[in-house]
Amino acid sequence: MSLIQALPVGPLDIVGDIHGEYEALVNLLGHLGYDGQGHHPQERTLVFVGDFCDRGPNSPAVLALVQKLVSSGRAVAVLGNHEINLLREDAKDGAGWFFDAREEKDHEKYAPYHRPSPEERARIVAFLSSLPIGLERDDLRVIHAAWQADEIAIARTLPMGSVRERYDAWENESKRQAAENQMEQRMTAELERWEHGLENRHREPPFMHALADFDASKQMMNPLKVLTSGVERKGTTPFYASGKWRFVNRVQWWDEYQDDIAVVIGHYWRRVNKIDRAAIGKGDPDLFENTHPYAWHGKRGNVFCVDFSAGGRWTERKAGTVVGQDFKLAALQWPERVLRFDDGHTVNTQAFASYSAVRNIGDRRGLEE
Repeated sequence: MSLIQALPVGPLDIVGDIHGEYEALVNLLGHLGYDGQGHHPQERTLVFVGDFCDRGPNSPAVLALVQKLVSSGRAVAVLGNHEINLLREDAKDGAGWFFDAREEKDHEKYAPYHRPSPEERARIVAFLSSLPIGLERDDLRVIHAAWQADEIAIARTLPMGSVRERYDAWENESKRQAAENQMEQRMTAELERWEHGLENRHREPPFMHALADFDASKQMMNPLKVLTSGVERKGTTPFYASGKWRFVNRVQWWDEYQDDIAVVIGHYWRRVNKIDRAAIGKGDPDLFENTHPYAWHGKRGNVFCVDFSAGGRWTERKAGTVVGQDFKLAALQWPERVLRFDDGHTVNTQAFASYSAVRNIGDRRGLEE
Protein backbone atom coordinates (compact mmCIF):
# COMPACT_ATOMS: atom_id res chain seq x y z
CA MET A 1 0.00 0.00 0.00
CA SER A 2 1.30 3.41 -1.03
CA LEU A 3 1.65 6.57 1.07
CA ILE A 4 -0.89 8.11 -1.34
CA GLN A 5 -4.25 6.46 -0.72
CA ALA A 6 -7.78 6.70 -2.16
CA LEU A 7 -10.35 9.08 -0.73
CA PRO A 8 -13.71 7.43 0.05
CA VAL A 9 -16.58 8.00 -2.36
CA GLY A 10 -19.54 10.17 -1.39
CA PRO A 11 -19.83 13.46 0.52
CA LEU A 12 -16.96 14.45 2.81
CA ASP A 13 -16.36 16.69 5.83
CA ILE A 14 -12.69 17.76 5.79
CA VAL A 15 -11.51 18.87 9.24
CA GLY A 16 -8.67 21.36 9.65
CA ASP A 17 -5.71 21.33 12.05
CA ILE A 18 -6.94 20.44 15.58
CA HIS A 19 -3.78 20.89 17.68
CA GLY A 20 -5.05 19.21 20.82
CA GLU A 21 -8.35 21.12 20.99
CA TYR A 22 -10.52 18.16 21.94
CA GLU A 23 -13.56 20.17 23.06
CA ALA A 24 -13.58 22.07 19.76
CA LEU A 25 -13.39 18.79 17.83
CA VAL A 26 -16.33 17.26 19.71
CA ASN A 27 -18.38 20.42 19.18
CA LEU A 28 -17.56 20.52 15.47
CA LEU A 29 -18.50 16.88 14.92
CA GLY A 30 -21.81 17.52 16.65
CA HIS A 31 -22.59 20.51 14.45
CA LEU A 32 -21.69 18.43 11.39
CA GLY A 33 -24.27 15.84 12.43
CA TYR A 34 -22.05 12.95 13.60
CA ASP A 35 -22.89 10.83 16.64
CA GLY A 36 -20.33 9.66 19.17
CA GLN A 37 -19.40 6.67 17.02
CA GLY A 38 -18.84 8.73 13.89
CA HIS A 39 -22.08 7.77 12.15
CA HIS A 40 -23.80 10.37 9.99
CA PRO A 41 -27.44 10.13 8.89
CA GLN A 42 -26.43 11.07 5.34
CA GLU A 43 -23.52 8.59 5.25
CA ARG A 44 -20.90 11.33 5.08
CA THR A 45 -17.25 10.56 5.81
CA LEU A 46 -14.78 12.54 7.92
CA VAL A 47 -11.38 13.47 6.51
CA PHE A 48 -8.62 14.85 8.75
CA VAL A 49 -5.80 16.93 7.25
CA GLY A 50 -3.29 16.27 10.05
CA ASP A 51 -1.75 18.25 12.93
CA PHE A 52 -3.93 16.59 15.55
CA CYS A 53 -1.54 17.36 18.38
CA ASP A 54 0.65 19.94 20.18
CA ARG A 55 -0.16 23.30 21.84
CA GLY A 56 -3.73 22.48 22.92
CA PRO A 57 -4.84 21.04 26.27
CA ASN A 58 -5.69 17.45 25.27
CA SER A 59 -3.75 15.96 22.38
CA PRO A 60 -4.13 12.38 23.73
CA ALA A 61 -7.94 12.62 23.63
CA VAL A 62 -7.91 14.08 20.11
CA LEU A 63 -5.67 11.28 18.84
CA ALA A 64 -7.73 8.61 20.62
CA LEU A 65 -10.94 9.89 19.01
CA VAL A 66 -9.41 10.19 15.55
CA GLN A 67 -7.97 6.69 15.86
CA LYS A 68 -11.37 5.31 16.87
CA LEU A 69 -13.06 6.97 13.90
CA VAL A 70 -10.40 5.84 11.42
CA SER A 71 -10.32 2.28 12.76
CA SER A 72 -14.11 2.00 12.47
CA GLY A 73 -14.04 3.13 8.85
CA ARG A 74 -15.94 6.34 9.63
CA ALA A 75 -12.97 8.58 8.84
CA VAL A 76 -9.68 8.80 6.97
CA ALA A 77 -6.67 10.94 7.82
CA VAL A 78 -3.26 12.09 6.61
CA LEU A 79 -0.12 12.93 8.55
CA GLY A 80 0.82 16.51 9.32
CA ASN A 81 4.26 17.83 10.15
CA HIS A 82 3.53 17.69 13.89
CA GLU A 83 2.80 13.96 13.70
CA ILE A 84 6.00 13.38 11.76
CA ASN A 85 7.93 15.25 14.45
CA LEU A 86 6.39 12.90 17.01
CA LEU A 87 7.21 9.78 14.99
CA ARG A 88 10.79 10.95 14.56
CA GLU A 89 11.13 11.81 18.27
CA ASP A 90 11.91 15.37 17.22
CA ALA A 91 10.69 17.39 20.21
CA LYS A 92 9.52 20.78 18.95
CA ASP A 93 7.71 23.76 20.51
CA GLY A 94 4.31 22.68 21.87
CA ALA A 95 5.13 18.97 22.12
CA GLY A 96 5.78 18.95 25.87
CA TRP A 97 2.60 16.91 26.35
CA PHE A 98 4.46 13.96 24.77
CA PHE A 99 8.18 14.59 25.18
CA ASP A 100 9.76 14.92 28.61
CA ALA A 101 12.55 17.01 27.05
CA ARG A 102 10.03 19.74 26.13
CA GLU A 103 7.77 19.65 29.19
CA GLU A 104 9.59 22.30 31.20
CA LYS A 105 10.07 24.64 28.22
CA ASP A 106 6.42 24.34 27.16
CA HIS A 107 4.86 24.66 30.59
CA GLU A 108 4.71 28.45 30.72
CA LYS A 109 3.05 28.79 27.31
CA TYR A 110 0.79 25.78 26.99
CA ALA A 111 0.08 24.22 30.40
CA PRO A 112 -2.13 22.76 31.67
CA TYR A 113 -2.24 19.88 29.23
CA HIS A 114 -2.86 16.15 29.46
CA ARG A 115 0.07 13.77 29.09
CA PRO A 116 -0.33 10.16 27.92
CA SER A 117 0.52 7.01 29.83
CA PRO A 118 3.22 4.70 28.42
CA GLU A 119 0.50 2.48 26.96
CA GLU A 120 -1.17 5.47 25.31
CA ARG A 121 2.15 6.61 23.89
CA ALA A 122 2.68 3.23 22.24
CA ARG A 123 -0.83 3.30 20.73
CA ILE A 124 -0.30 6.83 19.41
CA VAL A 125 2.96 5.91 17.68
CA ALA A 126 1.45 2.74 16.17
CA PHE A 127 -1.60 4.63 14.89
CA LEU A 128 0.37 7.50 13.36
CA SER A 129 2.75 5.04 11.73
CA SER A 130 -0.22 3.57 9.86
CA LEU A 131 -1.38 6.82 8.23
CA PRO A 132 -0.74 7.95 4.64
CA ILE A 133 0.66 11.26 3.43
CA GLY A 134 -2.01 12.08 0.84
CA LEU A 135 -5.53 11.11 -0.27
CA GLU A 136 -7.08 11.46 -3.71
CA ARG A 137 -9.97 10.69 -6.01
CA ASP A 138 -11.05 12.01 -9.41
CA ASP A 139 -12.51 15.28 -8.08
CA LEU A 140 -10.41 16.00 -4.97
CA ARG A 141 -6.99 15.76 -3.35
CA VAL A 142 -6.16 16.12 0.36
CA ILE A 143 -2.65 16.77 1.69
CA HIS A 144 -1.41 18.55 4.80
CA ALA A 145 0.69 21.29 3.20
CA ALA A 146 1.48 21.04 -0.53
CA TRP A 147 0.44 18.95 -3.51
CA GLN A 148 3.57 18.86 -5.66
CA ALA A 149 3.62 16.49 -8.62
CA ASP A 150 7.25 15.34 -8.34
CA GLU A 151 7.08 14.74 -4.60
CA ILE A 152 3.69 13.00 -4.89
CA ALA A 153 5.17 10.67 -7.53
CA ILE A 154 7.91 9.68 -5.08
CA ALA A 155 5.43 9.18 -2.23
CA ARG A 156 3.40 6.85 -4.44
CA THR A 157 6.39 4.50 -4.56
CA LEU A 158 6.80 4.34 -0.79
CA PRO A 159 4.96 1.72 1.29
CA MET A 160 2.73 2.50 4.24
CA GLY A 161 4.68 2.56 7.48
CA SER A 162 7.86 3.85 5.85
CA VAL A 163 7.50 7.56 6.72
CA ARG A 164 10.02 7.74 9.55
CA GLU A 165 12.62 5.58 7.79
CA ARG A 166 12.46 7.49 4.50
CA TYR A 167 12.18 10.90 6.15
CA ASP A 168 15.25 10.20 8.27
CA ALA A 169 17.16 8.97 5.23
CA TRP A 170 16.60 12.26 3.39
CA GLU A 171 17.45 14.27 6.50
CA ASN A 172 20.69 12.34 6.93
CA GLU A 173 21.58 12.87 3.28
CA SER A 174 21.12 16.63 3.63
CA LYS A 175 23.42 16.59 6.67
CA ARG A 176 25.99 14.53 4.78
CA GLN A 177 25.98 17.03 1.94
CA ALA A 178 26.26 19.92 4.40
CA ALA A 179 29.32 18.34 5.99
CA GLU A 180 30.83 17.56 2.62
CA ASN A 181 30.64 21.14 1.34
CA GLN A 182 31.57 22.69 4.72
CA MET A 183 28.15 24.26 5.17
CA GLU A 184 27.94 22.54 8.55
CA GLN A 185 31.08 24.37 9.72
CA ARG A 186 29.69 27.71 8.60
CA MET A 187 26.39 27.04 10.42
CA THR A 188 28.22 26.08 13.61
CA ALA A 189 30.26 29.29 13.44
CA GLU A 190 27.12 31.41 12.97
CA LEU A 191 25.38 29.81 15.95
CA GLU A 192 28.46 30.10 18.17
CA ARG A 193 28.72 33.82 17.41
CA TRP A 194 25.11 34.32 18.58
CA GLU A 195 25.04 33.56 22.30
CA HIS A 196 21.28 33.97 22.79
CA GLY A 197 20.18 30.94 20.79
CA LEU A 198 17.30 30.77 18.33
CA GLU A 199 14.40 30.18 20.77
CA ASN A 200 14.66 33.55 22.54
CA ARG A 201 12.00 35.64 20.79
CA HIS A 202 13.20 38.83 22.49
CA ARG A 203 16.65 38.62 20.90
CA GLU A 204 16.53 38.90 17.10
CA PRO A 205 19.63 37.29 15.60
CA PRO A 206 21.49 38.57 12.55
CA PHE A 207 20.53 36.87 9.32
CA MET A 208 22.38 33.54 9.22
CA HIS A 209 23.09 32.80 5.57
CA ALA A 210 24.61 29.36 6.03
CA LEU A 211 21.71 28.23 8.22
CA ALA A 212 19.23 29.65 5.69
CA ASP A 213 20.95 27.85 2.80
CA PHE A 214 20.97 24.60 4.77
CA ASP A 215 17.33 24.84 5.86
CA ALA A 216 16.12 25.63 2.33
CA SER A 217 18.13 22.78 0.86
CA LYS A 218 17.06 20.33 3.56
CA GLN A 219 13.43 21.30 3.06
CA MET A 220 13.32 20.88 -0.69
CA MET A 221 15.40 17.70 -1.03
CA ASN A 222 13.02 15.79 1.29
CA PRO A 223 9.78 14.99 -0.58
CA LEU A 224 7.89 14.05 2.58
CA LYS A 225 8.89 17.32 4.20
CA VAL A 226 7.67 19.30 1.18
CA LEU A 227 4.29 17.54 1.21
CA THR A 228 3.76 18.00 4.97
CA SER A 229 5.32 21.40 5.63
CA GLY A 230 5.34 23.14 2.25
CA VAL A 231 7.57 24.73 -0.33
CA GLU A 232 10.20 27.00 1.24
CA ARG A 233 12.92 29.31 -0.06
CA LYS A 234 15.70 31.36 1.51
CA GLY A 235 14.47 34.66 2.92
CA THR A 236 16.16 38.00 3.52
CA THR A 237 15.34 38.80 7.17
CA PRO A 238 14.91 36.59 10.26
CA PHE A 239 11.43 36.03 11.70
CA TYR A 240 10.15 34.25 14.80
CA ALA A 241 7.70 31.40 14.17
CA SER A 242 6.71 28.24 16.06
CA GLY A 243 9.14 28.85 18.89
CA LYS A 244 12.34 29.77 17.07
CA TRP A 245 13.96 32.28 14.72
CA ARG A 246 13.84 31.22 11.09
CA PHE A 247 15.48 32.26 7.84
CA VAL A 248 13.45 30.55 5.09
CA ASN A 249 10.01 31.63 3.87
CA ARG A 250 6.99 29.57 2.98
CA VAL A 251 5.89 29.94 -0.62
CA GLN A 252 2.37 30.19 -2.03
CA TRP A 253 2.79 27.05 -4.08
CA TRP A 254 -0.90 27.16 -5.06
CA ASP A 255 -0.16 30.10 -7.36
CA GLU A 256 1.76 27.63 -9.53
CA TYR A 257 -0.72 24.73 -9.25
CA GLN A 258 -2.33 24.18 -12.66
CA ASP A 259 -4.24 20.89 -12.37
CA ASP A 260 -8.03 20.82 -12.64
CA ILE A 261 -8.48 18.66 -9.53
CA ALA A 262 -9.25 20.63 -6.35
CA VAL A 263 -6.89 20.39 -3.36
CA VAL A 264 -7.73 20.87 0.33
CA ILE A 265 -4.86 21.55 2.75
CA GLY A 266 -4.24 22.63 6.35
CA HIS A 267 -0.98 23.87 7.89
CA TYR A 268 -0.95 27.57 7.04
CA TRP A 269 -2.81 29.27 9.93
CA ARG A 270 -5.56 31.02 8.05
CA ARG A 271 -7.88 33.23 10.13
CA VAL A 272 -11.38 34.68 10.02
CA ASN A 273 -10.55 37.83 11.97
CA LYS A 274 -7.53 40.04 11.36
CA ILE A 275 -5.06 39.31 14.16
CA ASP A 276 -1.46 40.06 15.01
CA ARG A 277 0.32 36.90 13.91
CA ALA A 278 3.35 37.81 16.02
CA ALA A 279 1.21 37.48 19.15
CA ILE A 280 0.86 33.76 18.48
CA GLY A 281 4.50 33.28 17.54
CA LYS A 282 3.93 33.52 13.78
CA GLY A 283 6.25 36.25 12.58
CA ASP A 284 6.44 35.03 8.99
CA PRO A 285 4.49 36.74 6.19
CA ASP A 286 0.76 36.03 6.09
CA LEU A 287 0.19 34.04 2.90
CA PHE A 288 -3.51 35.00 3.02
CA GLU A 289 -3.02 38.73 3.53
CA ASN A 290 -4.85 39.53 0.29
CA THR A 291 -7.21 36.55 0.19
CA HIS A 292 -10.71 36.59 1.64
CA PRO A 293 -10.91 34.18 4.59
CA TYR A 294 -13.65 32.15 2.90
CA ALA A 295 -12.21 32.20 -0.63
CA TRP A 296 -10.59 29.44 -2.60
CA HIS A 297 -7.14 30.49 -3.75
CA GLY A 298 -4.39 29.75 -6.21
CA LYS A 299 -3.84 30.25 -9.90
CA ARG A 300 -6.99 28.30 -10.76
CA GLY A 301 -8.98 29.10 -7.63
CA ASN A 302 -9.20 25.41 -6.69
CA VAL A 303 -7.05 25.15 -3.56
CA PHE A 304 -8.53 25.69 -0.09
CA CYS A 305 -6.77 25.94 3.27
CA VAL A 306 -9.10 24.71 6.01
CA ASP A 307 -6.74 25.50 8.90
CA PHE A 308 -8.36 28.40 10.77
CA SER A 309 -5.71 28.61 13.49
CA ALA A 310 -7.25 26.51 16.28
CA GLY A 311 -3.65 26.01 17.40
CA GLY A 312 -3.61 29.61 18.64
CA ARG A 313 -6.28 29.12 21.31
CA TRP A 314 -3.63 28.82 24.00
CA THR A 315 -3.10 32.59 23.67
CA GLU A 316 -6.79 33.22 24.43
CA ARG A 317 -6.58 31.05 27.53
CA LYS A 318 -3.49 32.87 28.74
CA ALA A 319 -5.12 36.25 28.11
CA GLY A 320 -8.41 35.24 29.75
CA THR A 321 -10.41 36.17 26.66
CA VAL A 322 -13.17 34.19 24.96
CA VAL A 323 -11.71 30.93 23.70
CA GLY A 324 -12.50 30.42 20.04
CA GLN A 325 -13.25 34.03 19.24
CA ASP A 326 -10.29 34.47 16.91
CA PHE A 327 -8.94 30.92 16.58
CA LYS A 328 -11.37 28.42 15.13
CA LEU A 329 -11.69 24.79 14.13
CA ALA A 330 -13.44 24.32 10.80
CA ALA A 331 -14.53 21.65 8.36
CA LEU A 332 -15.02 22.08 4.64
CA GLN A 333 -17.99 20.12 3.32
CA TRP A 334 -17.44 18.59 -0.10
CA PRO A 335 -18.96 18.77 -2.71
CA GLU A 336 -21.09 21.55 -1.15
CA ARG A 337 -18.04 23.77 -0.51
CA VAL A 338 -19.59 24.97 2.77
CA LEU A 339 -17.58 25.80 5.90
CA ARG A 340 -18.82 24.75 9.33
CA PHE A 341 -17.11 25.99 12.49
CA ASP A 342 -16.95 24.49 15.96
CA ASP A 343 -19.25 27.22 17.32
CA GLY A 344 -21.98 26.15 14.88
CA HIS A 345 -21.42 29.04 12.47
CA THR A 346 -21.83 28.18 8.77
CA VAL A 347 -20.67 30.08 5.67
CA ASN A 348 -20.45 29.43 1.97
CA THR A 349 -17.00 29.53 0.45
CA GLN A 350 -16.46 31.71 -2.60
CA ALA A 351 -14.35 32.17 -5.73
CA PHE A 352 -14.11 28.44 -6.47
CA ALA A 353 -12.32 27.83 -9.78
CA SER A 354 -12.74 31.50 -10.63
CA TYR A 355 -9.03 32.10 -11.40
CA SER A 356 -9.20 35.06 -8.97
CA ALA A 357 -9.46 34.11 -5.32
CA VAL A 358 -8.23 37.49 -4.07
CA ARG A 359 -11.02 39.37 -2.33
CA ASN A 360 -11.46 42.45 -0.17
CA ILE A 361 -11.30 41.06 3.34
CA GLY A 362 -13.81 43.60 4.57
CA ASP A 363 -16.46 42.63 2.03
CA ARG A 364 -18.30 39.61 3.40
CA ARG A 365 -21.82 40.42 2.33
CA GLY A 366 -23.82 37.48 1.11
CA LEU A 367 -21.49 34.88 2.59
CA GLU A 368 -23.29 34.01 5.80
CA GLU A 369 -26.33 31.78 5.80
